[in-house]
Amino acid sequence: MSHQTKKSLGQHFLSDTAMIEKIVRAIDPKPGQRIVEIGPGAGAITRPLLKRHGALTVIEFDRDLIEPLTALGAELGAKLSIVHADVLTVDLTALAGGGSIRLVGNLPYNISSPILFHAIAHLPAITDMHFMLQKEVVDRMAAAPGSKVYGRLSVMLQARCRVTPLFKVPPGCFRPPPKVDSAVVRLEPRDPAEVGLLQPRRFEQVVRAAFAQRRKTLRNALSTVCTPDQIEAVGIDPGARAETVAVADYVALANALGDESVPAALAPEQD
Repeated sequence: MSHQTKKSLGQHFLSDTAMIEKIVRAIDPKPGQRIVEIGPGAGAITRPLLKRHGALTVIEFDRDLIEPLTALGAELGAKLSIVHADVLTVDLTALAGGGSIRLVGNLPYNISSPILFHAIAHLPAITDMHFMLQKEVVDRMAAAPGSKVYGRLSVMLQARCRVTPLFKVPPGCFRPPPKVDSAVVRLEPRDPAEVGLLQPRRFEQVVRAAFAQRRKTLRNALSTVCTPDQIEAVGIDPGARAETVAVADYVALANALGDESVPAALAPEQD
């Protein structure tokens, strides 16, 4: 399945056979599971998944790839459902049809973070995710507090998923080779009861504000969200910086603030 990659879409197609097999083994599809591949591209992972599993749904934005993908399904005599759309517009919950889906994919580098946040929004319908991304992004996803790369992405994902980097994928495994290393990562949804996140919107607001200016202390970074006393009340030092605060502490602060607890002096003016 030959196709000219499009730089505008961030396309780097996997071409190393041994690495492709390693990724499929990591996914380890089981009978009866509903697997959805994001960005199948030239079908490098699609083909072995169809051979092994017999059924697959793919979400592909590039219209030039729809016909070759259709031909691939016919060639293998497999059940291949193609959703021709931008994945960010696809209702993954509806796609699961009341059941659960497993997401896989070599995510386009230029929109990998938006795709991750989109998937998180549909987490109750997702069993797990296996994605290939820039290694730098995977490092941020899995980073611990105190790390230089621990940030908003780390906190938002780890509050909802167990993030497990699996292995590195060097540039030579792709066509064309990217300028950076890639890596495969597994995300498994955490039990909501274990996380205890009661205020998801407030949580997102707190985390976004905390990391908006990394050099600021939380006292200053969160000045439009809460008071230093409210920060201290959940055991967080208002003088700490965002990158030193654990995920559980951000959850605790968001829960304590609730929906209605923005101090009147800090609340936005109403029209």
